[in-house]
Parts: sequence; C-alpha cells; structure tokens
Amino acid sequence: MSRDPSRELDDFRDALHAKAERDPEKHAREPQPAGDFDHSSEQDREIPTPAPPLAPEPRFVNSRSVLYDRDRGYRVCQSQVRTLTDLGKFRVVGTEDLVTQVYSGNRQEMQSDLRNLLRQGLVRKGIFDGPESAPRELLTLTKAGYRLLHANRIVAKDQAIYHGFLKPREANHDADLYVLYQKEAARIQAKGGRPVRVVLDLQLQSKINRDFATFGTAARNEIAARHGLEVVREKILVPDVRIEYERPDGEIARVDLELVTEHYRGRSIADKVRAGFSLYTPRGEADRLRRVLDQRELTAEILSL
Repeated sequence: MSRDPSRELDDFRDALHAKAERDPEKHAREPQPAGDFDHSSEQDREIPTPAPPLAPEPRFVNSRSVLYDRDRGYRVCQSQVRTLTDLGKFRVVGTEDLVTQVYSGNRQEMQSDLRNLLRQGLVRKGIFDGPESAPRELLTLTKAGYRLLHANRIVAKDQAIYHGFLKPREANHDADLYVLYQKEAARIQAKGGRPVRVVLDLQLQSKINRDFATFGTAARNEIAARHGLEVVREKILVPDVRIEYERPDGEIARVDLELVTEHYRGRSIADKVRAGFSLYTPRGEADRLRRVLDQRELTAEILSL
C-alpha cells in the first residue's frame, strides 16, 4: 500500500523541525541560504539582496518610464520591461524567439528596443552555435539588468531570476527552454489555466542538494516527495523546467518538462518518462523517440518545438 504523499511531506517537515531543535548551535553558526538557487562558481552566484520596500507599479508616460536602481535611472518602455523579465526568468533567450513571443513578429521594434537595452548596459548578447551549427544570437541580462528587476519588484517575490551566460556549451539548449515554455504555456491557457511561475532545473537541483546535505542519502525518497519529484534507479530526476500554473478552479498545479535531443540515450529517455515528465523534442526527433519507447513498452506524449 503506497503512502499518502501529503503524509510524507508532513513527516519530512517534522524531521526538519526535529533536527533544528537537536542542533540549535550549528543552525545559528551556519549562514542561511539567501535565495532559492546556487551556482558552482563564486563569480556566477546569484543571491538576491534583501527585498526593498514595495515599489509602485511603473508608470509609462508616452509608452516610456524611468526605473531606478539606487541613484541611477534607466529609461525603458513596456515591451523592454517584458524583454528584461523574460531574460531574467529563463537566463538565456534567442533574439529571434523574442521577435515572435514579445514583439509579435515586429523585428524593427525589437531591434530598436534591443539597441536601447544594450546601450544602457542592461542586456548582453552573444553568438553561439545553433541548430546544425548555424550561428544563433542569444541574449541574457547583465548584472545591472538583474539588479533593476529586483529593485523595482518587477517579478513576483518567489520567482527566481538570473543573469549571465552560465555555461556557454549549454547556452543553445537553455535558450530552447524559452521556446518549450511558450508551447506548453499556450496549451495550459487553452485549457483555461494561467502560468504563474517558472522553475529551472538549477533551482530545483540546488534545493535537493541542500536537503541531501542536511538529511543524507537515506532520505532520498522523502526529499523527492517534498519537491514533487520521483526516484528512478536510485536517483531523483530533475526536469529541465517546471511550470506552476493556476487551474480554472483556482487550484495550483504543475507540469515538469524535458527537452529531449538526439544526444539522449534510450535508457535516459525511458527514465524521464517513468519520472512523469512531459517530453518535447526538436522537429524530426519525435519518430525516433517513439521507437525507443516502444522497445521498452512505454508510452508518452511527445511534442515538437
């Protein structure tokens, strides 16, 4: 008989409280995490600063407003704020994808906005190998852009934001997650739902690592349940991206998404299915994935970017 997941979560919380009571001095000595994510290098670590007093909603006069970070002002319009927000949530976004998603195909408007954001030092761009090694222009926030979003409370308090190209070799894959999100968000909205939060794998993995450091590997199943994940072959599998959304009845639900490329081996694909992830794949890969799953007597919906 399987255990009630809500009971497992309650047990995990009880263990957290019990450990804190057993070791109060250690708890007081150790610095507490300042945010929901952590990076492997000190240079790229992004720890949110304490939240400033609640800022008023930006007022756009003649489509523009001046937003401040400390004593410096930045002149931006609504579409530029949307661009900054999307870059912060996903870390890396393709310029061409912004044309489609933010500017409804208006390339001239996008280029004008991008020049303004680059000139003010809020955005950085780079050229990376895209599909079939074709050059692909990608964008990310600078530290100034990251700070501006925080200072003005542009995103929800529980929404992590990022800046900088963390791993150049993975930049193209990371940018594809923005496209994946747009596809799934459209499906959610078509069913009457409303996306409210994006959680990247980096953030989930960091939380899991902290729990392992506290409770050890023996608590693997409880840690997985706490984060709404599954243990497959003794590992907690983490999706590329999680979308939390509000259903038509007002309840909060979530969907875990994985971008499966030609580099995935059959066993790895099967593990993702067993973990309950929804699979997306670049165009042309879906038939191969279906054959792999058929060989393992597994079925899953496979969606194309």
